[in-house]
Amino acid sequence: MQLLIQQNGNCRCVYSETIDIQQLGSADIQRGSHVEPTADGEWTADLSPVNGPVLGPFKNRSEALDAEVAWLLANWLTPAE
Repeated sequence: MQLLIQQNGNCRCVYSETIDIQQLGSADIQRGSHVEPTADGEWTADLSPVNGPVLGPFKNRSEALDAEVAWLLANWLTPAE
């Protein structure tokens, strides 16, 4: 799990159960995307909750989840310049 500790002391991460993030302090967990099926049975990852794009369509849900995490790590879990 990658953690981004901001200058104000807040911490960002793509949530997983690798560590108990509440051990770091109070947690405010928010959705970063919506991975949903399309009408024709494919999958998309809608990253609009973090001002990102809609990725896909993907044949499998696991592909959409992998793309979601890759985008978040590359575009959202980065220090402000």
